[in-house]
Amino acid sequence: MRPSYLGKILLHWCDSCHTPVLSPHCSCGSEARAVPVTPPGDARPAFQADIDLVNRIFEDHFGSPLVPPGHLVLLNKVPETDRMEEIVIGGAVVGSIRYLPKPGLWEPIPRPEAAACMKPKKRYVMVEAGAEESIREKGASVLAPGLLFIDPSVRKGDEIFILSSHGECIGVGRAKVDAEAARSMERGAIVRTRRNVRSECRPGEASWDDAVRANEHVITRAEEESVRFVKNVSGKHNLPVTVSYSGGKDSLATLLVVLKSLGKVPLLFADTGFELPETYQNVCDVAETFGLDCVRADGNQNFWEVFEKQGPPAVNFRWCCRVAKLGPVGETIGGTWGECLSFIGQRKYESLRRKNSPRVWRNNHIPNQLSAAPIQNWTALHVWLYIFRENAPYNPLYERGLDRIGCFMCPSSDIAVLRLIQDRYPDLWENWRVQLKEWQERHDLPDEWLHGERWRMKEACVDEDDSYY
Repeated sequence: MRPSYLGKILLHWCDSCHTPVLSPHCSCGSEARAVPVTPPGDARPAFQADIDLVNRIFEDHFGSPLVPPGHLVLLNKVPETDRMEEIVIGGAVVGSIRYLPKPGLWEPIPRPEAAACMKPKKRYVMVEAGAEESIREKGASVLAPGLLFIDPSVRKGDEIFILSSHGECIGVGRAKVDAEAARSMERGAIVRTRRNVRSECRPGEASWDDAVRANEHVITRAEEESVRFVKNVSGKHNLPVTVSYSGGKDSLATLLVVLKSLGKVPLLFADTGFELPETYQNVCDVAETFGLDCVRADGNQNFWEVFEKQGPPAVNFRWCCRVAKLGPVGETIGGTWGECLSFIGQRKYESLRRKNSPRVWRNNHIPNQLSAAPIQNWTALHVWLYIFRENAPYNPLYERGLDRIGCFMCPSSDIAVLRLIQDRYPDLWENWRVQLKEWQERHDLPDEWLHGERWRMKEACVDEDDSYY
């Protein structure tokens, strides 16, 4: 899948503070160097559950964890058939993790920069001195005549570290043959070396409080611009004001900006009936923390009425947003205010459609709601640094391996995420599975439709432009 630029990639790294910086200059006064992440470059902080996952994947494969204790880590989701995330440590992309749905496994994909943080104990090869330069500088494959050693655990298709005769990492790649076959070869390729954009990893310990301080000038400017936007839009439109709150980080950052701009306003929560328990709790906690009213739009009954006729929503047939969110929200607005101005946590770095969306708009399905996006130009890192600075009550699901908050069975979720939810919330998932099973049997669909997550795709359907931000 091709990466797309949704805005300027702002990510830099300060080697003095050992923190990411969203500017070429750190608040400490030092220059910050650009981090060559893959577009759209919407990197986010790795919480402890994320770090544990990365370390477990690398340790299982290479016998050594990747992330040193006390280091800040960013994850940058990149285009892939399911889920793949680049790992940023010390200002470098040191590798990636990729989910393989059919075997249900995560695969580590290291870069040479990973050697600044770890030393592989298995799945590596060593080469003779004469082969080192061509591998390091030209990305040449590891050939049988230059092979000194290959770890016995290597299997064809494995990701491999390529080491010099002195144990220095000079490259990475994928094994072309098993270790047993490699030892008997007199010619031919053993490892196909992979070339990546180079970056320098300079490890150093830091905290997210350090990162907030390093970005104070960036956060302040972003907040000031968003506050001006909120005041300007609300001043132009004589409408009751709400904040569309989902329980996610973007709507929380939007709420913080609106509170600083206008004071207390009610929350508008689209309750589909499919949110995870932590999300419902967060909505209550945020309303209580800031002393706000919360107006709920209930779309659960609508969902099941349409499900009975059309089956489950799909990636390419997302009737769920229109039925369970947009319609109920419009009705709730009509019954409560008649019409309103809603500030919504939409960001351009999330998708091409959101990048091309105006900053103030009306959704055709909710004509009585004027929507506006105060944080349209923020990256995910802007959002998190702002939340950290304000010590705001964010949803704990982010600390448990989820990067997006929404319906637990959303067909647009990666299979990796859906399987995580199945493991963590077996009772919720079982209720959904029963409904899918009934639809499968009623329409004589194959087992693959249910167990292979094929229910997420509907043949001969075109996606509707009915997303709710």
